[in-house]
Amino acid sequence: MPKYTLNINGSQEIVDVEPDTPLLYVLHDYLELNGAKFGCGLSQCGSCAVLLNGRATTTCMRSVSAIGDAKIITLEGLASDNGKLHAVQEAFVKEQAAQCGYCLNGMVMASVQLLNENPNPDDGEIKKALQLHLCRCGAQTRVIKAIKTAVKNL
Repeated sequence: MPKYTLNINGSQEIVDVEPDTPLLYVLHDYLELNGAKFGCGLSQCGSCAVLLNGRATTTCMRSVSAIGDAKIITLEGLASDNGKLHAVQEAFVKEQAAQCGYCLNGMVMASVQLLNENPNPDDGEIKKALQLHLCRCGAQTRVIKAIKTAVKNL
């Protein structure tokens, strides 16, 4: 099996996997990073998103061989080295923006990308940034409130 060196959360990680192994499986099964969730398995719900070179990107259908030297940030990697949560994570906790929590990873990743690109989005921009991330519990209004809270705290 080939070896792949991945830049994950600022560290170089070497994994020995088949080229077509989905990045999500590498994160879970080999690196024990469980923030990204298996949702639909079709890259349509957003549960498995990570930041890939700063862009919220699904991982359930993206093979490890297609990653190259991209910089990967997982939910676990958003916190600072001293364990302080990212402002978006803190806001999601404060505003109780999760119900079942399954979509939470993708919503946080999409929110971080949004705020990195647009530090003061309006409601329409927030909704557009989250449109590919499905939440069946109906926590969307709390998610929007959390993003607005994060804007104030960044």
